[in-house]
Amino acid sequence: MSRTRRPGRQPGAAMASSPWILVAAGVVVMVVLLVVALGSVRGRSTFPAAGPADPVMSLPHVPLTPTAVTPTGPSPVSATAAVVPGLSPRSTVLPARPTPAAPTPSPRGVARPVLPPNPPPTPPSAVTGRYSVPSVFDGGFIGEVLLVNTARTARGWTLRAVFPAGRLVTAWVEGAEQGVFRFDDGVFTYRSGFDLAPGQSLPVRFHIERAGTRPVSCTVDGTPCAER
Repeated sequence: MSRTRRPGRQPGAAMASSPWILVAAGVVVMVVLLVVALGSVRGRSTFPAAGPADPVMSLPHVPLTPTAVTPTGPSPVSATAAVVPGLSPRSTVLPARPTPAAPTPSPRGVARPVLPPNPPPTPPSAVTGRYSVPSVFDGGFIGEVLLVNTARTARGWTLRAVFPAGRLVTAWVEGAEQGVFRFDDGVFTYRSGFDLAPGQSLPVRFHIERAGTRPVSCTVDGTPCAER
């Protein structure tokens, strides 16, 4: 009995019948190539070879310190000082004092008003007076002003005494030429009819009614009378 020999499968036929084998083999080959490529890339250096040191990169690290600009130049500012937003760093230099503004000259053609000088004080009178009351009676009194010329030359004089609401009856000079007198609104005035000689003295008397014995004011040539 003869055996019939089965025909065997050919290698090409087997691969043709199983295409996934080819795909798997291609994937393996691609993975191997990718691994080899990555290894070669890592082995290469992407930076230039070491050469002379860069002068900028070789400088030592120096911490930066903020500076403030002052009239004398920049000055360091402490890093711990408080910094307020919107304000410049603190400065130890004091601000300069403002210079007073010069007076503004007046426009040309416009004259400034000239104030008159203060009048000099009136010198005391050479003829002095001393007020007294020799006699007092019902309804009135007799007043007296003793005049004395302290100058070295003869002098005239004017006596003024104020008696508000009073009334003058009469006035006279004892033992000398009479002068001119008047009484207006309580003001008694007597002008000399002669000049007093140097060192001479004489009394002027007046009769006043409806007033106090002490005048509000008494002057001889503007100098207040003394009292006795």
